[in-house]
Amino acid sequence: MKKSLLFTARIVSLFVLIMASLHGLAQDQELIGKIKGSWSGKIKVGAAELTLVVNIIPDEKNNFTVTIDSPDQGVKGIATSKVTVTLDSLIVKSAILKGTFEGAFADNYSTLKGKWKQSGMTFPLDLQHSFEKYSVNRPQEPIPPYPYLEREVILKNEKANVELAGTLTTPQSGGPFPTVILITGSGPQNRDEELMGHKPFLVLADYLTRKGIAVLRVDDRGIAKSTGTFATSTTLDFATDVSAEVDFLKKQKDIDTTRIGLIGHSEGGLIAPIVASEREDIAFIILLAGPGVTGEKILLSQVAILNRKAGLSDKEVKDDSLLRIKIYSIIKKNPDNDKATEKIKSLVTTFKKKNPDEMGFAKMDNNQLNLFIQQGTSPWFRIFLTLDPVNYLSKVHCPLLALNGSLDVQVPAKENLPAIEKAMIFGGNSNYSVEEMPGLNHLFQHATTGNIDEYSKIEETMSPDILERIVEWINKIRKQ
Repeated sequence: MKKSLLFTARIVSLFVLIMASLHGLAQDQELIGKIKGSWSGKIKVGAAELTLVVNIIPDEKNNFTVTIDSPDQGVKGIATSKVTVTLDSLIVKSAILKGTFEGAFADNYSTLKGKWKQSGMTFPLDLQHSFEKYSVNRPQEPIPPYPYLEREVILKNEKANVELAGTLTTPQSGGPFPTVILITGSGPQNRDEELMGHKPFLVLADYLTRKGIAVLRVDDRGIAKSTGTFATSTTLDFATDVSAEVDFLKKQKDIDTTRIGLIGHSEGGLIAPIVASEREDIAFIILLAGPGVTGEKILLSQVAILNRKAGLSDKEVKDDSLLRIKIYSIIKKNPDNDKATEKIKSLVTTFKKKNPDEMGFAKMDNNQLNLFIQQGTSPWFRIFLTLDPVNYLSKVHCPLLALNGSLDVQVPAKENLPAIEKAMIFGGNSNYSVEEMPGLNHLFQHATTGNIDEYSKIEETMSPDILERIVEWINKIRKQ
């Protein structure tokens, strides 16, 4: 799901390409003329592909700056620690990530054939040259000036002593306005929920505000301009941030304090019911790819789908699922990370010996396994694994709309939507709508397979069908 990517971005991504660097070098003018510009290619990471861009920017003194972007993750222009250029090759190092790109020039300096090394892993990576700055086409992203008011805000979560920075957009006239708070998915996200080269919350906020609905969206704690520590925070911590955002809006003169709603994507679709179950002043909630079952069930379902799409046999899919169930059991039963780590490593070692030819865990090296365990024993994952959305959904008494894409491989519609509906019935809330959106993926893009590696390749950021349905439903609720 964000905070994400994604609800499980912390697990799906083996590493985060937050890198770049600066190194001024005097070089042969002819060589610089051939290699200046952007070099782009894709790294295959599990089921996903991540674009990497190396920018070579010369100055008037024949020195040049080298930076690296990961546009799929919204990371741009971070300096590198060391760059070495010869007539035959380019080597770019990132000391922070302990990662290195090594490439050989080919095809008359139009290609760099190479590899990316990081955390003991090596990924093939060929980069294609362009004299133009690398860019992706995102036709839905709004371009200022906007036909509405936009202001930067800073609010405080007193409970956590965290300051949250965000953007509040309001129509130019006609207030007080019905308002929504946008809640990001799993993983570190800025206020636009920027991921895979898209800014879903920028597009959604723009659309809603043009339709007369005010929108507050904020950077996650510890991300961008917000304070706090993201790495040690859990879903329950993020819920207190959202509650603080509600309190902030209730003090704003142009906001209709009786019509404040929550829209959560992925993990945000779990946070919204948590907040709504604890407060009586939430007018409505909308769950976009929100979960209806525990994180453990979502992960098992998600990984099984991705493994099948990756070509694993039925036996390999089953073996992987059974091993994960045992690993999750260890995590749940052992709050001590050292003890959990020891038991997981022993379990995986035994599995490798019995299934040496299988994909997945059998092919994990020590660095990959250590990273997997580190993520799996983090505070966020421990909470995520066992948190049951039904416990909160059954206590939500305001109107609820749940939308999931039929091609969502991260929070599968057929597993989660029925669970959400059952929770509504169990809790006695009849004012709800649960809908599967045909042909849409986890980001609510029109997709072909729904696979994660499609996200960045699709120009559409968010289906107009979803945008229209959200506004239509909110307007209906306003009339009740």
